[in-house]
Amino acid sequence: MTWINSLGTEEIFFIIIFLGLYFAYTFRVFTVAKRIGQAYSNVLPKFLLRSAIFTLLIMALLGPAFGEDKQEVKAVGKDIMIAVDLSESMNAQDISPTRLEKIKFELKNIVDAFSSDRIGLIIFSSEAFVQCPLTYDQNALNLFIETLNTGLVPGAGTDFGSALFLAYDKLTKDEEVAENQKSKIIILISDGEDFGEETEQAVSKIDESGIRLFTLGVGTEKGSKINTRRGYKKDNRGNEVVTKLESGSLKKIAREADGKYFEINYMDNEVGRLIATINTIEGELKDTRIVDVSANKFFYFLGAAFLLLLLDVFTSVKIIKI
Repeated sequence: MTWINSLGTEEIFFIIIFLGLYFAYTFRVFTVAKRIGQAYSNVLPKFLLRSAIFTLLIMALLGPAFGEDKQEVKAVGKDIMIAVDLSESMNAQDISPTRLEKIKFELKNIVDAFSSDRIGLIIFSSEAFVQCPLTYDQNALNLFIETLNTGLVPGAGTDFGSALFLAYDKLTKDEEVAENQKSKIIILISDGEDFGEETEQAVSKIDESGIRLFTLGVGTEKGSKINTRRGYKKDNRGNEVVTKLESGSLKKIAREADGKYFEINYMDNEVGRLIATINTIEGELKDTRIVDVSANKFFYFLGAAFLLLLLDVFTSVKIIKI
């Protein structure tokens, strides 16, 4: 037999008080009976009866578990690959404090919202790399998110195609192809400036597979200068570069893949809507196991204590004869 609960400091405190008062009462009865020369052995049955009641109540409180039972446990979840644009334009400050820092904050909210799902992280600019493979480990994910910066990838432009192809490969590389591919999700996060040539092929492949694709744009139409260690970024002519949110390409990708487009700008933050939309997607059955469980049988001990309490109430013992 095992115990589901444990006694805390508060429970132990009240048990000690009860025992102290009850033993004080019993000692007083014995003492009085002895002084007046009466037999006090009759108090023993009541003492044992009430001690048994108290013991049974404590055992019921602890939650005794015994016996064997079988229970089916199902693991259901989604696989989510998040591709984050780390091109230099993500350092723009039209979204405070910067586009990238805002995304890092929201990524942690997304990870927290899908704690029972596997999440992976891809970083990209002109090339794409796996920063964190699909995992249930939220601490590892948050650690990788915290280290994101635009210096992690080559800064020769932005290519959505490489990131989408990589996300597709990681979601479909399992030995067994999932029956419900719609439980596999790609979230593409960028400011929308795409210079890749294979984006349409990647989107088409994702759409045919049934994988859900959502895009999240970050920035404003007014745009902002790009802050670097040497000041604002300049073009070949020495003019300061202004980067703007190009939502058109992200909306097109989402539309062609039967997904949805969401946005973070200086007025609206649609990450909550993104999370709500993904929550409506049914997860895939990952694993089913039959486990041995022990049920809490506290009611047996509680019932026995109640019966003994009735016996105590309806029986009387004459302790001292006058």
